[in-house]
Amino acid sequence: MTKVLILGANGMLGQELMAAFKDQEVSGWDRNDIDITDFNLAQEKIKELKPEVVINAAAYTAVDDCETNRVLAMKVNGEGPGNLAKICKEIGAILVHYSTDYIFNGQKADGYNEDYNQIEPLSVYGESKALGEKLIKENCEKYYILRTAWLYGKNGKNFVDTMIKLGQEKPELKVINDQHGSPTYAKDLALQTREILLNLQPAFGVYHVTNSGTCTWYEFTQEIFKIKNITAKVIPCTSQEYPLPAKRPTYSILLNTKLPLMRPWQEALKEYLKIENINP
Repeated sequence: MTKVLILGANGMLGQELMAAFKDQEVSGWDRNDIDITDFNLAQEKIKELKPEVVINAAAYTAVDDCETNRVLAMKVNGEGPGNLAKICKEIGAILVHYSTDYIFNGQKADGYNEDYNQIEPLSVYGESKALGEKLIKENCEKYYILRTAWLYGKNGKNFVDTMIKLGQEKPELKVINDQHGSPTYAKDLALQTREILLNLQPAFGVYHVTNSGTCTWYEFTQEIFKIKNITAKVIPCTSQEYPLPAKRPTYSILLNTKLPLMRPWQEALKEYLKIENINP
């Protein structure tokens, strides 16, 4: 039995982590319970609990909003994980933290492995997550930084649900076809986190954790509509035709060279949409 603390426990990933670790001695805290940007208060509360593992699923994930809320993004995604690293080092706990494909500039068409060290984010969100990685590496040794991408799941706003809603409302929609990545089901990420901590126990460091395979947002939407029998026409477009406040990487494929591969993204999507059908 491992004593696990999950931060961001009410979020999409946090709820899946709570389910994945339910047979352990697990505590779940959200923003009402702890402010990871306040070092002294966070230190006091975590030291009192004395967890063996701290899993940080707390993050400011609104990529476009980060562009106008830089200070908050840097605090939550950068300084907060740095604080947790210091606290975990002090109490001898393992820190698990989630990072993102958006720390890269997206110019490498063949993808990025775990040791690729040219960190060149294109957005404030990417910059804030890169800072979080840097501060963790500087302040503790016992850490797993798990980079993931294109996350979707129950209990949170996500691309899959948005596309289904739009597809049911509109006869046609344009979707970006020049950004490449790996859609990742939050449930699978949570289960792989459990596997890493309780069974695989690899060396501490950086790991890439996504469902297998890659696609564009357009191809992802086509697969969603196929599974859900949505007849709306999907028209491919470029990033330039659909400008957003935060620039996204063109190729943000995270190559997994260290861990057992997770199931293909198409298989995970089918399971998610089957669950959605049962619980509309």
